[in-house]
Amino acid sequence: QLFFSAPATLHSSFCSESRECLQFDLICRTDEYEVRHYSATRWVSTDAEAYFLGVGAAMAFRRLYHYISGANEEGVRFEMTAPVLVEVPEEVRMWEPAIYTLSFLLPSAYQERPPTPTNDKLYFSDMPDMDVYVRSYGGWMLSITSRLHAHLLSRALLRAHAHFNHTHHYAVGYDSPLKLLNRHNEVWYLVEGDPVCGQEHTPLPTGAH
Repeated sequence: QLFFSAPATLHSSFCSESRECLQFDLICRTDEYEVRHYSATRWVSTDAEAYFLGVGAAMAFRRLYHYISGANEEGVRFEMTAPVLVEVPEEVRMWEPAIYTLSFLLPSAYQERPPTPTNDKLYFSDMPDMDVYVRSYGGWMLSITSRLHAHLLSRALLRAHAHFNHTHHYAVGYDSPLKLLNRHNEVWYLVEGDPVCGQEHTPLPTGAH
């Protein structure tokens, strides 16, 4: 099962606005990060060139929102899912814009045959079956806070001698801009090799979500 209805789950605290939210298996949790397993899923994505995460994400978000609002060849409208992913490159030169890739999770009804976008800047991307290191934080997902939490997560992973993909991380949002309180954001790094839970971690019972 790739999706769940948010109100019926333990994750509803940060999936309260979306009818469909991405399912995961929690492998372990330390004081500094979680390790999660995600099954393969399909997303609709677009790239934006910008100097700041917030600017790039706003441009890309607009395109994707038009797509789910009917800007597709079938004229289909569907609700937002959660989370929204922004792929953020790690190496950004000071005076050059970066390429940010923003992705909306396709609803379960359209995972196999999604509506065809009318905007040629949109494309479909397949996320593989994967393990990720996750750090959660509240407030607004601004360029500076996202970078800070990515830095804190990478520092924690290096201390734990964990191997992860250093080329990019994901800034992950669960809330609409209209939600002011109890916002939930995450930073993800993709696990390389076997996930490392560290010395001090909470073991989880088999089959726990």
